Amino acid sequence: MDAPTAIVWFRHDLRLGDNPALHAALAVGNVIPVYIWSPEEEGSWPPGGASRWWLHQSLTRLAEHLQKLGSRLILRHGSSLNCLQTLAAETGASSVFWNRRYEPSVIDRDKCIKQTLQDASLEACSFNGSLLFEPWEIKNKQGKPFQVFTPFWKNCLARDANLDPLPTPATLPSPNDWPASDELVDWQLEPTIPWDAGIRETWTVGEVAAHEQLQQFVAELMTEYKDQRDFMAIEATSRLSPYLHFGEVSPRQIWVEVQAALAGSEGEHRGATHFLSEVGWREFGYHLLYHFPDTSTLALRKNFRDFPWSNNAENLRRWQRGQTGYPVVDAAMRQLWHTGWMHNRARMIVASFLCKHLLIPWQRGAEWFWDTLVDADLASNTLGWQWTAGCGADAAPYFRIFNPITQGEKFDPAGEYIRRWVPELAALPNKWLYQPWAAPDEVLADAGVALGSDYPEPIVDHPTARQAALDAYQAVKVEK
Repeated sequence: MDAPTAIVWFRHDLRLGDNPALHAALAVGNVIPVYIWSPEEEGSWPPGGASRWWLHQSLTRLAEHLQKLGSRLILRHGSSLNCLQTLAAETGASSVFWNRRYEPSVIDRDKCIKQTLQDASLEACSFNGSLLFEPWEIKNKQGKPFQVFTPFWKNCLARDANLDPLPTPATLPSPNDWPASDELVDWQLEPTIPWDAGIRETWTVGEVAAHEQLQQFVAELMTEYKDQRDFMAIEATSRLSPYLHFGEVSPRQIWVEVQAALAGSEGEHRGATHFLSEVGWREFGYHLLYHFPDTSTLALRKNFRDFPWSNNAENLRRWQRGQTGYPVVDAAMRQLWHTGWMHNRARMIVASFLCKHLLIPWQRGAEWFWDTLVDADLASNTLGWQWTAGCGADAAPYFRIFNPITQGEKFDPAGEYIRRWVPELAALPNKWLYQPWAAPDEVLADAGVALGSDYPEPIVDHPTARQAALDAYQAVKVEK
């Protein structure tokens, strides 16, 4: 007779190391790993195209890793509850374990699933496998959620918490007979749209790749992280965000890896501390999403819910395609389309441009990022867009409107980023690269640039658009 059996329901935790649900299952007996494809249960935010591509690769890597340990990954699609009930009946499993997610629709679903399984006399337990701290653990002095990052993160750092990651199992006990599994290719997760090739060229997916990326960052880039992270043309950021989103690496694993650098030189200390605060920013996003679940679609600051946005479809399309006539904005949007990722400084520039130059709702930008980013994460996406639009927690002041000309000059001073992603402007001298419409005709001719043909005229005039944004924001800046 088989030993007791536990099902591990993988979700945004596609790794074997530091996996609390897997750890709990090992204490039961045989382990049956399962991933359930149920995008219709994700509410208004089913996985976008880039996320689906990454998921396909990550599930492939996870299955290979499990196979090396004498196990396998069972794939099912449909109702998560029905799949788990069916799998428990087929295998005689007495326990179902998973690591928690914090998106509002998923929380509601998981509560229902846990109660239903427990009512059927199955052990059903969930764990924290995605965050350093649970969102409900961090409270201000009034016992309420934080809405400003700095005191939130200070509260986190002051906590006496065990952040040591759990070990990776050397083997996984398996049942004598395995249940049936879907074929991953039948889910048709991989897109057939033009940027698929660019994403493949840019990323290596999976738990092993995640740790290689982390170790390379800590060893080679973290020392200068604080000073170099805003320059868009250089490799100075961790690029860990998609691995974190899909759980190929955990924040605890990052924490422990980075802590070792804090004992190093002063430069390493500055870089490590600043990088960990970015991990804290991610935690802050989940804190807010948990406590304010409507904010993925509605502004946290209610006075902004009546903001006089424009819904100019043509301007939105030109922004999406990198055809705004502002080179740094277009370079960033083309980087996103080609690689499924965008530098963080560039994200702030393009978001500010959409909301404060074009006055297009931040929700439209969030939707585009959701479909095109390999690190599309509801908490981080919501926090970033509401911060830039000035309508969320700890938001940028309404009068902070990024100048797309000076932002390019400051954070792409040699023009390498723009020339890479907007090659039609590559021959322009730096003096004119950031605002080609201001270049003399002979300079444009020498560079082979015909504005309106080779490269678009500016979609809006910066001073005029800035003043229009200031007027609109001024009208709603006072809380109702």
